[in-house]
Amino acid sequence: MASALPRFQHDASNDASFYNIGYRMKSYKAWFLTPIFAGACSISVHAQEAPVQACEHLAANLGLEAAAITAAAPVAAGQFIPPNGAQALAGLPEFCRVELTITPTPDSDIKAEIWLPLNEWNGKFLTAGNGAWGGSIQYQALADGLLRNYATASSDTGHTTVDATFAIGHPEKLIDFGYRAVHLTAVYGKAVIAGLYGSAPRHSYFNGCSGGGRQSFMEAQRYPEDFDAIIAGAPGYDRTDVAFQTLGMIQATHATPESYIPAEKYPLIHDAAMNMCDAIDGLEDGLISDPVSCDFDPGTLQCHAGDAATCLTEPQVVAAQKIYAPITDSRTGELLTAGLEPGSELHWGGVAGKEPNFMYLSLFQHVVYPDEEWDFRSIDVESQLDAARAADNGVLAAISPNLDPFFSRGGKLLMYHGWADQNIPPLGSVDYYQQVVETLGQHTTNESMRLYMVPGMGHCGGGHGPNEFDMLDVLDKWQDEDEVPQAVIAELRENNKVVRSRPLCPYPQVAQYNGSGSIDEDGNFTCVVPVE
Repeated sequence: MASALPRFQHDASNDASFYNIGYRMKSYKAWFLTPIFAGACSISVHAQEAPVQACEHLAANLGLEAAAITAAAPVAAGQFIPPNGAQALAGLPEFCRVELTITPTPDSDIKAEIWLPLNEWNGKFLTAGNGAWGGSIQYQALADGLLRNYATASSDTGHTTVDATFAIGHPEKLIDFGYRAVHLTAVYGKAVIAGLYGSAPRHSYFNGCSGGGRQSFMEAQRYPEDFDAIIAGAPGYDRTDVAFQTLGMIQATHATPESYIPAEKYPLIHDAAMNMCDAIDGLEDGLISDPVSCDFDPGTLQCHAGDAATCLTEPQVVAAQKIYAPITDSRTGELLTAGLEPGSELHWGGVAGKEPNFMYLSLFQHVVYPDEEWDFRSIDVESQLDAARAADNGVLAAISPNLDPFFSRGGKLLMYHGWADQNIPPLGSVDYYQQVVETLGQHTTNESMRLYMVPGMGHCGGGHGPNEFDMLDVLDKWQDEDEVPQAVIAELRENNKVVRSRPLCPYPQVAQYNGSGSIDEDGNFTCVVPVE
């Protein structure tokens, strides 16, 4: 896959003033001068409270540089209704809602919200990531964090569109989206926390998947002091290169009318892949635990007597083979990205069906060229890779494996990725993990980083394998209680009932059946390093 050396040499010197951007406190009233609990030790063992008046006076008492508190008000328990018209979020406790507008440049307009428990604050700060092109505050993520007693933050990354049209003619807005909005939300979020509670958070965490996973990598690489521990799910850390694979898939299925693979044939391909790959790990359980070890060829399904529902035509075989195939630059031999893995077939409709993946299409139509008429059928590595990388210039890609600045201050990085992911090739996460090992050594990597590959899981969740797990709890115990992550229990639910549980093992380990007991119960499996 990608080289271990960073491609982009983006000059971050212009961002220095915002790396350690400060805030100044105005004069406080007497009740605000005294922390609720004295000393960090008290915070670590007691849930903390804040008076309602502290919330109401935040805007007046907390001065921020290049930002403004546009609203700060307590919200009664169970009374918050999202402004985007979504359904009311049930069960929320009383909290202080702080709305911010952050303007690091004259062309910036970053909206962020910080939700702070007025009772039972756990002393920690959680920032939520954004998927795809961002463009909205993540209210459900704010609610989830609040329900777990975190002071929680989210931003719209500096725009309100669902695609990258915001970036046309606005390079500063692209930088805000690329990395600056998350960084400044973290900085100002901590300032608001200190203003409300009278003390800084004990630990600060970031949790993101997909585009949020890209943000996770950007934070760990570019701003190692922002967070103490980070979750990166299905990290789309190299959006530019992966675009050639994702758009290449639909290019392949639309090469000719005969190349198109109808959705009705996805189960056919999936079943063939499962029949070949499922038992490689020694257990037929409907899951492919190590798809890399299975050399599945959809050519085995080729029709011999005309098109039929039970086979693939020759053009369809060629298209399917391209979906699994890696993408290389023939000029240099550089491997850009892997293809999808066997077991992902049931998810192909969103990436190789009737319409192209909007996120990657928008990258070319609104950032690389921009040109609304640019057609995915024209995508070509040899003629367009250099232009795409130049347009990115390190603003979107977070590919450096040198995490020493983050790890050396005690930072923890927890990654996870579904083997059946259809949007971001899962081998990208394996490749990045291996690059970190090559750069910093196995011991340092083991001390600070974990990767969990999830059999049968699609993009950030879903799929036919156990795909529900609590990585935030794992991360918190690792950082706060020094409980080193081992197996993480994942569950598969049907009709709200757990029908299978399975341990997720830290890479390169896989879950091996012990030989007795139900294959649907995690206790009957052990994490082992597979024998090559």
